[in-house]
Amino acid sequence: MSAPGRDGPRRSPRARGAGRSGPPRGRSGPARPPEPDLSRLAAFQLLVSVRVRDAYANLALPSILRRHRLRGRDAALATELGYGTLRARGLLDAVIEACSDRPLERVEPHLLDALRLGSYQLLRTRIPPHAAVATTVELVRAEAGSRAGGFVNAVLRRVGERDEAAWVAQLAPSAAEDPVGHAAFAHAHPRWIAQSFADALGKPADPADAELDAALAADDARPAVHLLARPGEITAAELALVTGGAEAPYSPYGVHLEAGSGDVAELDAVSEGLALVQDEGSQLVALALTRAELTGTDTGRWLDLCAGPGGKAALLGGLADLDGATLDAVEPSEHRAELVRRAVPELPVTVHQADGRSAPLPDAAFDRVLVDAPCSGLGALRRRPEARWRRQPSDVSALASLQRELLAAALRHVRPGGVVAYVTCSPHLAETVGVLTRVLRAHPEVQRLDARECLPGVPDLGDGPTVQLWPHRHGTDAMFLALLRRD
Repeated sequence: MSAPGRDGPRRSPRARGAGRSGPPRGRSGPARPPEPDLSRLAAFQLLVSVRVRDAYANLALPSILRRHRLRGRDAALATELGYGTLRARGLLDAVIEACSDRPLERVEPHLLDALRLGSYQLLRTRIPPHAAVATTVELVRAEAGSRAGGFVNAVLRRVGERDEAAWVAQLAPSAAEDPVGHAAFAHAHPRWIAQSFADALGKPADPADAELDAALAADDARPAVHLLARPGEITAAELALVTGGAEAPYSPYGVHLEAGSGDVAELDAVSEGLALVQDEGSQLVALALTRAELTGTDTGRWLDLCAGPGGKAALLGGLADLDGATLDAVEPSEHRAELVRRAVPELPVTVHQADGRSAPLPDAAFDRVLVDAPCSGLGALRRRPEARWRRQPSDVSALASLQRELLAAALRHVRPGGVVAYVTCSPHLAETVGVLTRVLRAHPEVQRLDARECLPGVPDLGDGPTVQLWPHRHGTDAMFLALLRRD
């Protein structure tokens, strides 16, 4: 029997090492940082790409998913976290600043990206709080070390002490005194955009009127994917069957897929050119142009004056092919003009790379002209999560001038008795009725048609003659439509 030592019986070398938490003798150096969750890493890299390279999220994300070989549920999680965090940035920043011991401008940008990602999981998902915090801290430790991870851990734990509703109640402007500001904060919109929605809805700043709140909530929600069944190639019923979607309620060529359906480009119908991604609202405004009544002889000549990247040209080209008509499509950008050509293969469409304001086309020659004017895109913020924080009020005035010039050019190209559709993906009054008022004042020979008559079956279209679609009313982007006939 071995003799005991002064502090007790001797232990074997293995037993002596069993209680240590540090590395075994003979090894040194820091522990290897944890491997971050790939879905969250992809979402984090999307946030960095948008911030550093000013990237568009919908263009940057697919390559990030491919790099990490994410598919199915993992890709859907990365998309939800990345898009959702970008969409909610204003709300998240206010909460983070309330939970941090330093102002946001003194937080390292990559740590702020991580804090936004973690806060989004805590406030707007069903991910368990401990998982949201732990995975975000692991991500930061792998990227920036343990000290940065400790800071992020402390802030996120404070964020998780309240739910989203409690933070809104604490930080948002008073709903009674500033209903627009309160709705903007609660639904993560800049105040000026919320005000433009209120103006377009024609609603007073009354907290008892819930429509502004409903409009912003719908704009802040994850949208369904809308597909266009190419006319003459596949029916909406057939497309719904092969994709597992549902036929759209209003467009005879539309199909809806559930949000988070994965990479739509991988669908056979899309990869084979039978269908393309297009919001139902975009389909409806293009269809309205083809349904508007003409006077005089129908020559079968149509014009898309702002055609890039080619979605509406594809729909109009397909319908023109069925009707024995032709379509001229104008796009000033070489890259986007090429996208239009790719969107209209074997269709009776001629693509012109030119500025729509001075395109080398004959005057008074076209029966139907579409002006899908470049705009602020405020009507499609739900599909472009980073856009709401990039746009500024000053952008609208510059765009309104271009919109007026394009509409005036369209009225020059349409024949007497022909119809022009003026379309914007924005409800901002300066880009819609403001443009119409200025242009029509200079063109007394032009009359406004009731656009509601060209959208059969679509409810809640207001008093006319123009139409404003809304996500909360119609499930579409907030598209504006005016139909004009030159007498």
